[in-house]
Amino acid sequence: MACKTEIKEKKRGPLAVIECTEDIPCNPCTTCCAQKAITFEGSINSLPKLDEDKCTGCGICVARCPGMAIFVVDREYSETECLVSFPHEFLPMPQAGEEIVASDRQGKPVCAGTVHRVVRPESFDGTAVVTIKIPKEYADQVRGIRTERGV
Repeated sequence: MACKTEIKEKKRGPLAVIECTEDIPCNPCTTCCAQKAITFEGSINSLPKLDEDKCTGCGICVARCPGMAIFVVDREYSETECLVSFPHEFLPMPQAGEEIVASDRQGKPVCAGTVHRVVRPESFDGTAVVTIKIPKEYADQVRGIRTERGV
């Protein structure tokens, strides 16, 4: 009787997404990552690279990136929704449960969403990380929010 090997697909939860476009000497993302998931190929002037196998989706790099170019996307949140976490430095600060308009990197509206959580620990140096729930199909477009209060 032949031995059958069961192959399980690796399930991914939260994962950092790096959208850095600047070839400048900048490394806060690499120095803050405890898993060493973010590195440079070449010099500190190179664009950062993410090792998805090492990334835990903790989000520390989101707040540390001075270019606001790192996000965390969790496509496994539910069957129909995903979570997108991004840096947010505007007031008034959104609140969990608040209905928002999710926007792209240029601030253009993409879809409706809900604020899932807002974290602002002292270690983030004043940068909040906002996590929103949106329909899964917009996970690769949404990078910010607009609220009814003008944010």
